[in-house]
Amino acid sequence: MSLAVVFLLLLPVAAVAQSDRYESLRRDMVEFQVKGRGISQTTLLNAMETVPRHLFVPFAVRDEAYRDSPIPNGEEDGGVMQPYLSALMIQLLQLSGADRVLEVGTGTGYDAALLSTLAKEVYTIEIDEERGNAARERLDLLGYENVRVMVGDGHEGWPDEAPFDAILLTAAPEYVPEKLLAQLKVNGRMVVAVGGRVQNLILITKTPDGEFQRRIEPVRMSPMSARRERD
Repeated sequence: MSLAVVFLLLLPVAAVAQSDRYESLRRDMVEFQVKGRGISQTTLLNAMETVPRHLFVPFAVRDEAYRDSPIPNGEEDGGVMQPYLSALMIQLLQLSGADRVLEVGTGTGYDAALLSTLAKEVYTIEIDEERGNAARERLDLLGYENVRVMVGDGHEGWPDEAPFDAILLTAAPEYVPEKLLAQLKVNGRMVVAVGGRVQNLILITKTPDGEFQRRIEPVRMSPMSARRERD
């Protein structure tokens, strides 16, 4: 038997072994980084055990995908948040499975993939065209069919598809964008980190009488940028 044939026969074995390794890393991530810090929503925990986080990070750092920290995308922003922070923000939305969700800050698409398993429809906005197109292709290839990606300024939201049951900002603005609040349904929830270098994570619940804000905890996230005007 030639060495080439032996190599081909071993490829499936190697692929299965690597797959098992990532599954083990995901289980540990959920058990120690997420569940161990108080995240208890069963559907969310199941989603985090299922969504292949390593496929949403650059290939060069794939082996670090399940570590207890954010993973940069080779740029100042646009990477993947720390697993616990993703879980905390999504749990605060209290999704029921029938929700229409707006996400601002697609990045590589990981949080959109998590939302996809917990919501009926996910609309996600990315300001960087190359990053947005890459995330759209990645989500399509992985089968997250209920996610739509738009390249645009997240401050403007997605008015043609509003209102939304929940809005999640995975990039931190200096203030809560009023246009996003206007696109949130009454009794809907928005989770956003507001501030400069260090932000406050805030849960906003919209009521018939206005918005109620609850501060959750200090966090550090990539800043939210606005589209530059064309000359």
